Amino acid sequence: MNRVKTNKLKILNDPIYGFISIPNSLIFDIIEHRYFQRLRRVSQMGLSNLVYPGANHTRFHHAIGCMHLMQKAVHVLRSKNIDISEEEANALYIAILLHDIGHGAFSHALEHSIVNEIAHEEISLKFMKKLNEEFNGDLSLAIQIFEGKYHRGFFNQLISSQLDIDRLDYLKRDSFYTGVTEGNISSDRLIAMMNVKKDELVIEEKGIYSVEKFLIARRLMYWQVYLHKTSLSAETLLVKTLKRAKELAKKGIELPASSSLRYFLYNTINENNFTDETLEVFSRLDDYDVLSAIKEWVFVEDLILAQLSKMIVHRRLLKIEIQDKAFSDKFKNKAINRLKKLEGYTEEWLEYFMFFDKVSNQAYNKNKPINIVTKKGKLKDIVKASDNLNLKPLYKPVVKYYCCHPKNFLLS
Repeated sequence: MNRVKTNKLKILNDPIYGFISIPNSLIFDIIEHRYFQRLRRVSQMGLSNLVYPGANHTRFHHAIGCMHLMQKAVHVLRSKNIDISEEEANALYIAILLHDIGHGAFSHALEHSIVNEIAHEEISLKFMKKLNEEFNGDLSLAIQIFEGKYHRGFFNQLISSQLDIDRLDYLKRDSFYTGVTEGNISSDRLIAMMNVKKDELVIEEKGIYSVEKFLIARRLMYWQVYLHKTSLSAETLLVKTLKRAKELAKKGIELPASSSLRYFLYNTINENNFTDETLEVFSRLDDYDVLSAIKEWVFVEDLILAQLSKMIVHRRLLKIEIQDKAFSDKFKNKAINRLKKLEGYTEEWLEYFMFFDKVSNQAYNKNKPINIVTKKGKLKDIVKASDNLNLKPLYKPVVKYYCCHPKNFLLS
């Protein structure tokens, strides 16, 4: 039987960047691998499409976009006499391509509900090590860079820092798909201004305004998109739904679910028992499993799970109130007691249908600075180098407090 020859130097058409080329056959084979193809079925922004209908892009889109931007970054740095070998460049492409491969269904929801005490970065590393076995060690250098163990520190900064390739893609991509233009940064300009000084990734002085725009855009995207109150309500509701399902599963109650989702519902999974078998099951779990199960849970006998599921499927979300100050214990108790009397909610129901929590965002972490290199070769933190007074408050964490409750209930 004749083997069919495959053209592995494909060109993909991306709505953000236009044509994206796959640089070599190894990367083509990694993209074709079922572990990576799963990312087509994992949404980039969870349930944000309930607020921004266009936000249906996936982790697959994002990963491919990151690979494209990394190719640009390598080209720019080489043009500035930064020596990057072909092996190192290829490792950078692989590391950024796989940096999010450990994300679970609906991105962050699983981390806070049924897969406990293990972050997606750790699962990404497990996937990379497993792929390395299959590809005869060809991912070894990429793994070193991903873990920050390679002797050239700026390589890891390209993967994970305050101005990394990951952020340059997701801000621009999420801005495009949501239609929120405030997040539309100039990734090309920022990459063009990159340089390396003393083994540190820096931005040239003439790129300072692009960095300012990037930081402000990130802050605006967090409060306008990622932490939008309706997105927050939907995401929290999804976590509560999965937690309730897990709680019922622990009691031995049968729930309709795919074999992959059942594995995580009916077993306690954490960092210590996340085996190769667990990784294999995780590689089959995606948004489709979770959403299909939730559609079935609408009809289960447990009224709490059924109601939570209906709220997601029919977009009948909890009302959310957000404020700058914490809700007092007196206020919380008063609201809970009023709801008990008016609606007949039990303590068990209240845990799922009225709850108080907080969210925070820090646009800039001054402990891991973005350094600007001056024309005289000196390094300055962007906050000190900038003449924009608006940047100084960005390194202070902003905390907001919220309460979720049924829509037919007045909080005050």
